[in-house]
Amino acid sequence: MDRLYALVEELRAAGARGRTARQLADVFEVSVRTIERDLSALGQAGVPLATRTGRAGGYSLDRSMSLPPLNFTPGEAAAVAVALSQSPHVLFGRDSRSALQKIVAAMPDRALEEARATAGKVRLLVQPVADPDAGVAEAVWAAVREGHGLRICYTDVGGVETVRVVEPQHVVLGPNGSYLTAYCRLRGEDRVFRMDRILRVERVPTEPRGHRVSPEPVADGHQTKLPASALCPEAWLPDGNPTTGSPSTGENSSRNTDTGLSRTTGSVGPARRGGGHAQLTRSHS
Repeated sequence: MDRLYALVEELRAAGARGRTARQLADVFEVSVRTIERDLSALGQAGVPLATRTGRAGGYSLDRSMSLPPLNFTPGEAAAVAVALSQSPHVLFGRDSRSALQKIVAAMPDRALEEARATAGKVRLLVQPVADPDAGVAEAVWAAVREGHGLRICYTDVGGVETVRVVEPQHVVLGPNGSYLTAYCRLRGEDRVFRMDRILRVERVPTEPRGHRVSPEPVADGHQTKLPASALCPEAWLPDGNPTTGSPSTGENSSRNTDTGLSRTTGSVGPARRGGGHAQLTRSHS
C-alpha cells in the first residue's frame, strides 16, 4: 500500500511528461512487472491514469482529477525542518517559517510528535555571519528575480565606498555570508559583492548588451548546488543529479579589490580577510 500511494505521488509530480514503467521500477527498486501490476491495481481503484504507446510512451496522472494530499510522514517533516534550519537567511526566513507552519498544521498530533523527536536527534553547527540589511537584501533579490539593474553604494574590502551600477545575476548563499554576483558597469566585468557591504540600493533600467550567459560562481573547496533542481521531478530519477559543480582548485591570481577575492580565467582560490574566513570566488572570462 505504501508503494501504491508513493506511485501516485511520483506520477503527480511528473506532470504531463509522465514516467515509463522502467523509470518507476528504478525509482522504487522493484521489477517492471511489479510496477505494471501496481499500476493496474491503481487503475482498477479509480485513479485517473493515462497511458501513451511508442518509444516516448509511459504513464501519467491527470492532476485535475484529484487533489494532492497535505500530509507529511514524520521523516519528511523532520527532513524539511532540518533543511530549512540550515540556511536561516534573511531573504527566506519568513517563507521558511510559513512553510513549516503549513506542514505542522496538516500533521496529526502523533506524527508531529514523532517528527519532533526525530528532529531532536539532530544538531547543526552553523557559523554566525553578518546578515545584510533586510531592505537592501529584498531589493537585491527583487532585482535578481525581475532582471533589472541596480545602483548600489558599496564598501569594498579596503573600506573604500563607491557608487556603481550593476546588472544582478545570482544571489549566492554560503557558510561565510551571502553575495550578489553581477556585471559591474564601473569595472566592465563580472564581479562579486558581499551583500552586508551594500549600504544603499536604487533600481535603474538595465541597458541591453546582447545575450550573454552569466558565469556560475565558484568557491574553493565547495560545490555549487542549484535549488531549482528540487522543483524538477526529473532531477530525482536514479540517473538525475540535483547538484552541479565540484570542488575547485585555488590558483595564484590578481586581486579583486571590490571583495578581496582573487580571480583567474579558470577556477579561483579564496582570499582571507582579518577574520580568516574563506571568501566566495568567481571565475572570469
